Amino acid sequence: MSPELISILVLVVVFVIATTRSVNMGALAFAAAFAVGELVADLDADGIFAGFPGDLFVVLVGVTYLFAIARANGTTDWLVHASIRLVRGRVALIPWVMFFLTGALTAIGAVSPAAVAIVAPIALSFAARYGISPLLMGAMVVHGAQGGGFSPISIYGTIVNGIVEREKLPGNELFLFLASLLANLVIAAVVFVLFGGPKLWARGAVTAEDGTGSGGGGTETGTSAGTGTGTGTGTGTGSGGGTSATGTRPAPTAVAVRPDAPEDTRLTPARIATLTALVALVVAVLVFDLDAGLTAITLAVVLSTLWPEDSRTAVGQIAWSTVLLICGVLTYVGVLDEMGTIKWAGEGVSGIGVPLLAAVLLCYIGAIVSAFASSVGIMGALIPLAVPFLAQGEIGAVGMVAALAVSATVVDVSPFSTNGALVLAAAPDVDRERFFRQLMVYGGIVVAVVPAVVWLVLVVPGIG
Repeated sequence: MSPELISILVLVVVFVIATTRSVNMGALAFAAAFAVGELVADLDADGIFAGFPGDLFVVLVGVTYLFAIARANGTTDWLVHASIRLVRGRVALIPWVMFFLTGALTAIGAVSPAAVAIVAPIALSFAARYGISPLLMGAMVVHGAQGGGFSPISIYGTIVNGIVEREKLPGNELFLFLASLLANLVIAAVVFVLFGGPKLWARGAVTAEDGTGSGGGGTETGTSAGTGTGTGTGTGTGSGGGTSATGTRPAPTAVAVRPDAPEDTRLTPARIATLTALVALVVAVLVFDLDAGLTAITLAVVLSTLWPEDSRTAVGQIAWSTVLLICGVLTYVGVLDEMGTIKWAGEGVSGIGVPLLAAVLLCYIGAIVSAFASSVGIMGALIPLAVPFLAQGEIGAVGMVAALAVSATVVDVSPFSTNGALVLAAAPDVDRERFFRQLMVYGGIVVAVVPAVVWLVLVVPGIG
């Protein structure tokens, strides 16, 4: 059995044990990286740790630390209230606001993980406050980031278009951008419908002080048809409902008020400083191209020094189990890369004599590997691998490049990717194990379905 095949089988075993025995998958992956690296790949410790995602470790720690402080001093509550007023209380619009916000950030040049690191903690705070599915909100943020990720001035767009030019392949920058935008927009619409979007529309408008209506009662005032005005009482889920005391028509939608809803949403000095820190994070990342993780942890330390009472428990709220999980899995993927497993799989597929079959398999390899590794790195490896059969002229290069780009990035909702890990770490007040499984299942569905769909839509029509 070849070393490459052994390394893939070990990865499967890691997944099985983590799923059936509830052991942290990151810890298992570290052990697997050590065993495979030493016994199979003949790597020393430096070679094994070459794949350790130090930058992602700092991003996860820094961003969750900063937003733990923001939650402790009430800044996220203030942002939630201000944003609800901005959308006139329409909770159903919030996921779409987050989608287009992250899309705009990546379209103007933000690295996708940086945009998600900025938006996800705020978006998931909305989800917790207003009873929005965290899976829905997290998916909207990630798909928004990828939707704008291939504009001609974006990081992804510039890299892929540069690879296409270097390989002397036909290219179309606008087609690449629109293909990614439309693919992610369609997926976001499907997710919105499947994970509670219609119920959010049915809920109607709420005020900034309203909660999710997940329990308790609320009062409502309504005008009945032709019989005057009356009041009624409703209980339930926030879409509420009761009957007017003097008529037969249902009163307007009631929204239950959460007993733990914050009453003080004034701008205190600590909140002003935290808002300034969040703006500084955006400017540092987008304008000065500074590292999001190092910037976030520096700002968090400054806030902790100035207001130690607000940040006393913040370090404990860093998503350490998520950090272990993600770093362990990516370290093992780094071992696979060091020993040539990823290149071995790609070259095996590209050597198939049927170009159309090779195309769909490359899309799947891009999706599967990118769910655990760098999307840009995978695109940089797969596009050159596709050159030999693209040169035959049987498959359109523009459609194939777009299909590879979409396949390799749309799967970033996986909790093992940088974006998915940020969403998992940023979600407050959730059962993190359950949320992890939800993201993993959703990411698996995306990996299984999207490459075939984009191949069918973008590649098959371009057969020469």
